[in-house]
Amino acid sequence: MKLIFAGTPVFAQLALQALHEAGHDIALVLTRPDKPAQRGQKLIASPVKQWAQAQGIEVWQPRTLRDPEVTQKLRGIGCQAMVVAAYGLLLPLEVLSVPPLGCLNIHASLLPRWRGAAPIQRAVQAGDPQTGITIMQMDVGLDTGPIRLVRPLPIGRDETSGSVHDRLAALGALAIVEAISLLEADRLPMAPQPADGITHAAKIVKSDSLIDWSRPAQAIVDQLRAFDPAPGCVAELARLPGTPLKLWRARAVDAQSPDASPADAPVGVVAPGTVIGMREGALRVSCGSPAQPGAVDLLELQRAGGRRLPAAEFVAGFPIGAGDRLQSPAVAGSGPVRA
Repeated sequence: MKLIFAGTPVFAQLALQALHEAGHDIALVLTRPDKPAQRGQKLIASPVKQWAQAQGIEVWQPRTLRDPEVTQKLRGIGCQAMVVAAYGLLLPLEVLSVPPLGCLNIHASLLPRWRGAAPIQRAVQAGDPQTGITIMQMDVGLDTGPIRLVRPLPIGRDETSGSVHDRLAALGALAIVEAISLLEADRLPMAPQPADGITHAAKIVKSDSLIDWSRPAQAIVDQLRAFDPAPGCVAELARLPGTPLKLWRARAVDAQSPDASPADAPVGVVAPGTVIGMREGALRVSCGSPAQPGAVDLLELQRAGGRRLPAAEFVAGFPIGAGDRLQSPAVAGSGPVRA
C-alpha cells in the first residue's frame, strides 16, 4: 500500500521500519523540525528522519500542517492511507481528509483510557496492571476516533516507563503492519470508543518530578517508576537546600512491618520525608499521613553530574542518616518537560 508516515521519536521509527520491511511504499515521511540538543545546541534530526533518509525516503518537516501548501503537497502524493505515531503536531481536518482510507494513529494505551500526550507515564503512575496499543482511525478530536485494532500489554509491578515504552514500541510496530494488511483486504473492523472509562494523560511538566511524602508509599513508588528515565524525581536534604538529588528505584514497605513507620526514627522526628535509616541496603524514608503512616525504601539515587548508584554505595559517598529529612526543591517553572 502507498502510505504517508508521520512520526518523530524512536517509538515511531520502529513502526516506520516495520511498514517498510513489510513491503509498503512509504511515499513521504513527515517529522518535526530538527531541534538543538546537548551542550553545543547542535541541531539533531529525529530518529524517524535519520532512518528514513538512510533508506532514501523523502522527508518533509513542516512547522505547521495548517498551511494550504501542506494539503496540496499531500494530495499530490496520491497515497491510500496515512500512518501517524507520536508525531507531535495535530492533524487538521484538511489533512485528515487527504487519504481515501483515512489516517491511522498508533496510540500507546487502551483507549479511551489515557487519551493525550503521556499515556505510558500516566498508566505507570496510576499503577495500572496493563496498557497496550490501540490503532485508531483519526478524527479532529484528541485521540477520540474509532478503534480499529487493540493489542493489550501487561505492566510488571517493578517496570518503569522506559521498559514499558520499549515493549509498546515493538508491539506498535507489529500492530500497525497487521492493521494495514487487514485494511488492504477490507477486513479491518471499526468501532466507536466506549463512552465510559475516559481518562486524560496530561503532558509531563517539571512539577511532576517533585515528591509529596505525605502520599502513600505505593503511590510514591509508582511515581518514581513513571518518570524513569525522564524527567526523574528529585528531592533535597532539608539541611542542604539547593543540592538536588534524583531518586530512582524504590519499594513500598509493608505497613505492618515493625519499622515501617516514622516511629523508628529519633523521637520527635516523624514528619513525612524523614529518613529512618538504612535497612537491608536501602534508605528507608517515612511517608503517608498520621492516620496511615508508611515508608519507602529508596534503592537507587543520583547526585547532579553523577551516576545512578545503589543506596548503600550512594550513602557511603554522600552521608544521609536517621533524622535527616527529604523535601521538594524549588523547580523553576511548570511548563512541559522537553524530551
